[in-house]
Amino acid sequence: MGIMEKIRLDGKKIFVTGGARGIGMNYARAVAEAGADVAIVDLDLPAARETARLLAEETGRDVFPVQADVTSPESVDAMMEAILARFGRLDAAFCNAGICINVPAEEMPYATWKKVLDVNLNGMFLTNIAAGKQMLKQGGGSIINTASMSAHIVNVPQPQCAYNASKAGVIQLTKSLAVEWATRGVRVNSISPGYIGTDLTLNSPSLIPLIEKWNAMAPMHRLGKPEELQAIAVYLAGDASPFTTGSDFVIDGAFTCF
Repeated sequence: MGIMEKIRLDGKKIFVTGGARGIGMNYARAVAEAGADVAIVDLDLPAARETARLLAEETGRDVFPVQADVTSPESVDAMMEAILARFGRLDAAFCNAGICINVPAEEMPYATWKKVLDVNLNGMFLTNIAAGKQMLKQGGGSIINTASMSAHIVNVPQPQCAYNASKAGVIQLTKSLAVEWATRGVRVNSISPGYIGTDLTLNSPSLIPLIEKWNAMAPMHRLGKPEELQAIAVYLAGDASPFTTGSDFVIDGAFTCF
């Protein structure tokens, strides 16, 4: 099989959590364009439905919406039941759902800390285990977790200790599962984006004032584009990366190099 055939994802079955918009939507579009069928998983079902409709029209693939709360074991189990009922198997999983709440540490309510950790880390664990169990039964699969450059640095000027801690935990969870499952055909990797100009970021009243500061600090003096994460997503999801596991791919325009 040549390299271009290995990069293709024809017939693979994939889910993307947080897939209705932003980075998750771009992962979903990339793998669908490469030939995969995709479940768009999101807490916001109307948004997931619209994204699924759009991507199905664009790519001609089987793209369908699934509502799930990644912090709920019961909801994640129901998500997997719906995906397996539709697809019969699971070849790759993009565990991407996450939130960020910027509050100075000394002012942060414990409930806020717990909410961020619950979505970003506990939700990552639940979706990784649900996907991993199915892949272990099948004898293989690829899990791709969205971490962040915030796992490697402390972002400034915004205060986001809960987010940073949760994303550092995502990378260590990724490495731990990769080692546990290394001889059983299941690969686990993470992608750590830098500042990405999603529609949410570019239109957020609280973030717009920060973009100029981020760009001034960045070696490339710009935000990343969501589509600039697509190639690594397709690479990790398919047969071109069989020896790649336990790795974190920092895609940040060299922001973390200093």
